[in-house]
Amino acid sequence: MNEVLGVILAAIICWLNFVIVDTYFGLPEQPGVKGARIIGESIKKRNGDIAGGFFQGNILCSPDASAGTLLASVGYLVLGIPGGIIAAFFVLIGNRLCADPGYAGTVGSLTTTLLIFIFSFVGLTPEMFIVGMVIAILTVQGIDQVRASIILGKIAEKFNRHAKE
Repeated sequence: MNEVLGVILAAIICWLNFVIVDTYFGLPEQPGVKGARIIGESIKKRNGDIAGGFFQGNILCSPDASAGTLLASVGYLVLGIPGGIIAAFFVLIGNRLCADPGYAGTVGSLTTTLLIFIFSFVGLTPEMFIVGMVIAILTVQGIDQVRASIILGKIAEKFNRHAKE
């Protein structure tokens, strides 16, 4: 498979995986760890969506599905399927160290491991998923936080996970 096309497909797959998993586990609803409320309120003050801000704050302050997706990609590159499972274990430990009661990161690691395995049959490699995940994280955290928060807020509404504030 063409590398550029593969990275674009992997970025889309990674973005969908981590946003769906994190939204399903309620990241937009409330700040789950310290620091997430500050980030969410800061984004809201800049005319962003509070639910999208909480989502961004939660993934910044604790290893959720975004970190799980990236670590599983690296783990799969190094050790294959066992590497993805080991990555999920490390994310679980990281969640507990951050006093995060959720399992979004662990589930994100496991779903990514499965997705890399499935898409390897059409030519996508773990390297493509690593680059794709970095791109996916940049679209949510690094390029335009306010616009990203609005998109994440709309997704949260569709999942009935929008912040109650």
